[in-house]
Amino acid sequence: MERLPTTPHDAVFRQMLMQKEVARDFLAIHLPEAFLEICDLDSLKLESGSFVEGNLHSRYSDILYSLHTQHGPGYVYALIEHQSKSDRLMAFRLMRYAIAAMQRHLDAGHDTLPLVVPILFYHGSESPWPYSLNWHNMFVKPDMAKALYPK
Repeated sequence: MERLPTTPHDAVFRQMLMQKEVARDFLAIHLPEAFLEICDLDSLKLESGSFVEGNLHSRYSDILYSLHTQHGPGYVYALIEHQSKSDRLMAFRLMRYAIAAMQRHLDAGHDTLPLVVPILFYHGSESPWPYSLNWHNMFVKPDMAKALYPK
């Protein structure tokens, strides 16, 4: 099921980044340098950004691309989320999308996890982004969460 954009900005953003050339330029600017060194941006492949969980609830990412690394077979998923309103739980949402992409990769027969790079493209009125993008900070006890779920 294709998600309908909630605003005209969402529709424009999605249409632009669904074009491989635009996505390649966007990722060349926004991927961390260490990832750019190993990624083959010419191998970009648009993936389905819709994930259905075990309880049949759909989860969506705005744009999900896979690409090959320059050091052999493998994938780095670039998950790009367009956001016009701040969301206190965005770090957790991005983590859920990343884990869903990893699960899809495993379900396709791979035996290692791919790297997933979440990119938040935010253009809301609150500037800068008002919440932490570290998912550990979403917990009541962030220090305990860091001990339980180290980076």
